[in-house]
Amino acid sequence: MGDGQESSYERREDKAGSSWGRHGPPSLYLQLPSNQTLRFRGNKAAAWRAAWEETSKSEVDPQELVPEFVGGEEEEDSKPLKELPLCLEEKRKLRVLQEQAASRLSGWELWHVWKRRTFRRVRSQASSAVAYGEMWRSTLRHIGGQFGTGIQSYFNFLRFLVLMNFVASLLVAGFVIAPNAAFEALSLNRTTHQNSSLVNEACLAYNPTPRGLVSFFSYVMDLLSGKSFMELTYLFYGYYQNSAVNFVGFSYNCPLAYVLTALFYLHFSLMWIVRRSVYCLKRSLVSEDASLGSYSNKVFAGWDFGLVEHKAAQLKHNSIRYELRMDLEEEAVRRRQAEMTTAQRARLYVLRGVLNILVLGLLGGSFYCIYLAATYSQSLLGGTDSQVKGQFVLELLVAYLPSVVITAANLIVPMIFEVIVQLEKYPLSFQIKITLLRSVFLRLASLVVLLISLWSQITCGGDKQNPECQKCGYNNHLHPCWETSVGQEMYRLMIFDLLVMLLVMLFVEFPRKLLVTAFPTCRLLKFWGQQEFVVPGNVLDLVYGQTLCWTGVLFCPLLPVLNTIKYIVVFYLKKLTLYANCRPAERTFRASSSNFFFLLVLLLGLAISCVPALYSMFVLPPSKACGPFRGEPTMWNTVSSAISELPHTARDFFGYVGSIAFAVPLFLLLSILMFFLKALADSYSSVVKGLKWQLRLEGQDKLFLVKQISELSQ
Repeated sequence: MGDGQESSYERREDKAGSSWGRHGPPSLYLQLPSNQTLRFRGNKAAAWRAAWEETSKSEVDPQELVPEFVGGEEEEDSKPLKELPLCLEEKRKLRVLQEQAASRLSGWELWHVWKRRTFRRVRSQASSAVAYGEMWRSTLRHIGGQFGTGIQSYFNFLRFLVLMNFVASLLVAGFVIAPNAAFEALSLNRTTHQNSSLVNEACLAYNPTPRGLVSFFSYVMDLLSGKSFMELTYLFYGYYQNSAVNFVGFSYNCPLAYVLTALFYLHFSLMWIVRRSVYCLKRSLVSEDASLGSYSNKVFAGWDFGLVEHKAAQLKHNSIRYELRMDLEEEAVRRRQAEMTTAQRARLYVLRGVLNILVLGLLGGSFYCIYLAATYSQSLLGGTDSQVKGQFVLELLVAYLPSVVITAANLIVPMIFEVIVQLEKYPLSFQIKITLLRSVFLRLASLVVLLISLWSQITCGGDKQNPECQKCGYNNHLHPCWETSVGQEMYRLMIFDLLVMLLVMLFVEFPRKLLVTAFPTCRLLKFWGQQEFVVPGNVLDLVYGQTLCWTGVLFCPLLPVLNTIKYIVVFYLKKLTLYANCRPAERTFRASSSNFFFLLVLLLGLAISCVPALYSMFVLPPSKACGPFRGEPTMWNTVSSAISELPHTARDFFGYVGSIAFAVPLFLLLSILMFFLKALADSYSSVVKGLKWQLRLEGQDKLFLVKQISELSQ
């Protein structure tokens, strides 16, 4: 390098200040790209000097690693010796220094230190015991070691749903099922709240009890369809009584417990999912930020060290190679799109527009078929003069017609989406995302269409002047107990979902594995290949089933219990098919990003399921012939009546909480808090951007130093 350039760097070094001392940095430091930006970032000479003096030290004093004991007190956040990032030899030296330091302490100080260490050891052992008692702990570790963390994240998500439904089952059983069963078994005196004198007699016609001799086959059909004797069990809404029990000065309001339990279950699910989503989002933001070079992350930090088998390691090799190939193909696609002419871009946009119209047509056709199937099924099954009454097989097929159409749409239409997205010429990563979004929309919107069709039949399309809905406020001819009808639909959807999963495993995946294994030379079977265990598709099945549970819990209180049993069965079925029939998919998903995506879709399903529950509580009139809210204008009227019976102070408090005088200040306070958090997030974002820029400069420094080393080595 030239003398003039070197002298300019020396002058800049002198201008930085005379505080460098005799250990001033050489001119090579001043040539670094990060140092060239000092005029933009301010004078950082002091920081450079601190870094230089730190690197100039020959070795670190071992005494600095010894925990300080001041009056026998140890810092709360001090780590055990085994957790320190030191080699074994240094840990032994540190242990000797700690023993020497402890020998100088008094008896009281030694007892204090022993107490803290004992408490820390007990806490560590308790944490280990809790971790050891986790559900399916060894199974999940084995799956992660053999198939990677991507597939393990699916089973972790399934375990989370099992635990959430189990807690909900305890909640429903403790506050709804057990009290009603106990009161009925003890034959306690009940105070009925219903006023039948003000209700039209036509609205009270509801008798699902089977008449005459009933065969065993009809019991099986009723068990699958949820009709007849099933309606007279604690499974459905219509069996519960609108009464309160007074026993030895204790009063238990059954309708109030029913509605509050359903509300608390939805709120509890929301809080648990949000808490888990925030945790997964933090991990996703840390591990999935590719702004500083995704290639380096995949090459140097993409390996899964939990793998224990050669086959799983080879699969991870293929996965990393696939991700790198996908990144290169995306770069090639972006390069080709950047080189496209205006006419080529116009043709591509027109093609994408036509294909999106085709996607909308497929979605619209699927929703229309679901609507027709639900309307036709309810019209044939509803009422006392049902056309298929007594024809057991035909009645069962008609009852499951909406479930069959929804399942067929969820199986066939996503396959068409995968073909269409290939023609749209998007980058590979965006193809995966848009296919998942379309599949999520199809699954959740199909449930919405089913609920809309049920609402249209129950409320006569919202027309209160319709003769069929004018007497009772709802169509009592088709749905004498409309809440039980909705619960039966959710019950059938859940049963059919489990049956389809079992049938696919037995008659599709298992024969496919046998054919591929028995005829490895067949080109067609080799092209067809073994069944892939696609994580997003399986997770969407879980989200769909959980959304059914949330939607039907108000009308079928035992649905969380059934859903818990179902997911336990699904866990072992999926484990069996993973080991016996399937292979991991080529398009893998990192556990950190996929966990957050799963929970985000689950939150969307919870939001959709809350709409019919809240609408039924606050707007729709309850059935007058069945259920715990018979004779009430709305379900929420039970809560209002319970509040009106409270003492004056409590009644005024709840009245103030539900008034505008409380809502407006709360809204203003939440707005201020939101703006504060937004400003805090912006400040953190600016700091993160600065740190990212600094990391880029550090990367340029490394490139510069490598170049200098290569030049000097020549």
